Amino acid sequence: MSSVPVLLFKEGTSRSTGRDALRNNILAARTLAEMLRSSLGPKGLDKMLIDSFGDVTITNDGATIVKEMEIQHPAAKLLVEAAKAQDAEVGDGTTSAVVLAGLFLEKAERLLDQNIHPTIIIEGFKKAFNRAVELLPQIATKIDLSDLKSPAAREALKKITYTTMSSKFMAEGNELNKVMDIVIDAVTTVAEPLPTGGYNVPLDLIKIDKKKGGTIEDSQLIHGIVLDKEVVHAGMPRRVEKAKIAVLDAALEVEKPEISAKISITSPEQIRAFLDEEAKYLKEMVDKLASIGANVVICQKGIDDIAQHFLAKKGILAVRRVKRSDIEKLEKALGARIISSIKDATPEDLGYAELVEERKVGNDKMVFIEGARNPRAVNILLRGSNDMALDEAERSINDALHALRNILMEPYILPGGGAVELELAARLRDYARTVGGKEQLAIEAYAEALEEIPVILAETAGLEPVSSLMEMRARHAKGLVNAGVDVINGKIIDDMYSINVVEPIRVTRQVLKSATEAATSILKIDDLIAASQLKSEKKGEKGEGEESSSPTPSLS
Repeated sequence: MSSVPVLLFKEGTSRSTGRDALRNNILAARTLAEMLRSSLGPKGLDKMLIDSFGDVTITNDGATIVKEMEIQHPAAKLLVEAAKAQDAEVGDGTTSAVVLAGLFLEKAERLLDQNIHPTIIIEGFKKAFNRAVELLPQIATKIDLSDLKSPAAREALKKITYTTMSSKFMAEGNELNKVMDIVIDAVTTVAEPLPTGGYNVPLDLIKIDKKKGGTIEDSQLIHGIVLDKEVVHAGMPRRVEKAKIAVLDAALEVEKPEISAKISITSPEQIRAFLDEEAKYLKEMVDKLASIGANVVICQKGIDDIAQHFLAKKGILAVRRVKRSDIEKLEKALGARIISSIKDATPEDLGYAELVEERKVGNDKMVFIEGARNPRAVNILLRGSNDMALDEAERSINDALHALRNILMEPYILPGGGAVELELAARLRDYARTVGGKEQLAIEAYAEALEEIPVILAETAGLEPVSSLMEMRARHAKGLVNAGVDVINGKIIDDMYSINVVEPIRVTRQVLKSATEAATSILKIDDLIAASQLKSEKKGEKGEGEESSSPTPSLS
């Protein structure tokens, strides 16, 4: 009997199985990790990313790099998801997570070459991760943050901020110190103690605005909200003290009806009557706002020219077309209720601030709202010479805010500079000897991967990597748990705490978790089935009428 061919997939579908699929996935993930390797640490190099619109981003922030790159290979996308999970969970350590996942896969590939089954490697990695998580509190140091205003607490927070910002922030010296003080002040302002210990740090109460011009040292922290808008009418006051603020998401203008309608006007008197009625309608809205006591109006939508005139006559300061996100922040900060229907507005809907003032910042005008009802709302106003510097400063500040939140939630710190990875590697090797079978090899491979982190830091500092690793191993063998790489000064030191290079335990734990999960997810895959790419339906698009010459996914 003749055999009948079975067509399981569509034409053009490619499939690789077993070790071929696994090695293909490992190669893609390692390629992505290798790209980020040189960006690790305070002397990490930047990447220049150019998107399809020609916009340029220059950064060494791992989260930004993986978001901006258009990754196609599904295995590499797993590392992208690991970076996103790291960023969402703790806001820092994205580069470390991706690089470490790549290192785990590199070591796993060597074990595969020795015919060790992926399942054994996965189990060994999981045991190594669980043991590492148990060891972290033993290496960590608890810090006293019971009084955030105390010099000791502030010094501890400054160490965390320095470690986070020094790897991304381009400024140094006074500029870096100024921004660090701003970040610490912002976080300690919004932090609220919890009955169970630790602090709740709602970062949504911290608003960051950027304004080109001046230097980073001109940046400031405002205890309130800043709007990148100006007062809408020349006749309005530029400064209002003891402001009662109406926050509107309704337009102060005559709205067009949803149905199409025509007005038949046959005489000049009818035109005048129509315009008078429109003005009357707008005046009633302004009168209503004035009657409930509002002397400042902040509107998400438009304000008609006639309404502006009536507001100015009433001495009301008004701002229009404010972003929805700012409207929501104002609602929290001012203790206001957003007004959707002006005719139903009441005095209870108004927010309060000690001062609302329009000020000139650089070449533009901005509206400052200070002394808000909720004193925990703050605004960081960043200044800088160009947009790229401001963007990188904002990313650095965001990372620092998350790092401080992490330490306030769980007040344990670990030595930086690769010290914790070296100590974990040494203790995991001891642990591996207690584990029988081939899983022992996987745990040792996990430890080797961890040791690569200080090696990379040594490389970026210009040190010879192999001799640096030997020296650090020797110091840890003598019990110097905090020995690591002083990347800034290019040397190995005994105590990373002495140069204020520390990191929150939550970040390190999440780095290990994200990297281990990404690596084990890739090691579990033994079949890669890639459908052919769809033909483009629009004329003129790149690749119209063509199928991919290589159906197997590529990195880019």
